[in-house]
Amino acid sequence: MSAIDDKRLPGLLLAGVFAVLLWSGIAPKDRFTWFLEVALVLIVLPILLFSRARFPLTVLAYLAIALHAVILMVGGHYTYAEMPLFNWLRDSFDLARNHYDRVGHVAQGFFPAIVAREILIRRSPLRPGAWLFFLVTCFCLAFSAFYEMIEWWVAISSGDDAVAFLATQGDVWDTQWDMFLALLGAISAQLLLSKPHDRQLCRSGFLN
Repeated sequence: MSAIDDKRLPGLLLAGVFAVLLWSGIAPKDRFTWFLEVALVLIVLPILLFSRARFPLTVLAYLAIALHAVILMVGGHYTYAEMPLFNWLRDSFDLARNHYDRVGHVAQGFFPAIVAREILIRRSPLRPGAWLFFLVTCFCLAFSAFYEMIEWWVAISSGDDAVAFLATQGDVWDTQWDMFLALLGAISAQLLLSKPHDRQLCRSGFLN
C-alpha cells in the first residue's frame, strides 16, 4: 500500500462509516436497540477525530475500527437476532438461531485486539512477544466481560425493552458463548495480523 493510500484511506473509511451510520438510523427495527448498539460508535468516532493529529493510528487499526463499527451498525439496524442474511442462513441450513450475534462477538475480540496491541506497543514498554500477546488477549476478554455486564445492567433497568439488545435467542449459555468467541477473536487476530501490523508500525516510525 502506498503512502498516498495510507493518507487517504482513513478519510475514506470515515466517510464510509458515516454513510452506514446514517443508513442504520433510518427506520431501524427497534430505535432503542439501535441506540444501544451504535452507542460505542458514537463515542469512539469523536475520539478518533480529535486524536487524529496527535495520535494517528496505522491503517490496519483504522480499518479494524471501521469494520467493527459496520458490524455494530448493521446489528443495530436489524437487531442481531433478525439480520436478514443470517435469517436466510438459519432457515437454509436448519440452524437453531440467527448467528449474526456470534459473528458480532468474534469481532468484539478480533478488531479491538489490533487497536489494543497498537496502543500498548506505542504507549508502554511492551514489544511484540508473549507478554504483549497475553495482555492484549486479557484486555479483549475483559472488554467482552464488561460488555456483558452492560447488557445485564440495561436488562435490569429497562426490562422487556432490552430483549433485542441481549439477543440471547433462548440460549441459557449465551453470555459464556459471547465471551468465549471474543477470546477466540482476539487470539485469531494476533496470530493472523501481528506481522503485517508490525510492518505498518515500523513504516510509520512507531516500532523500531
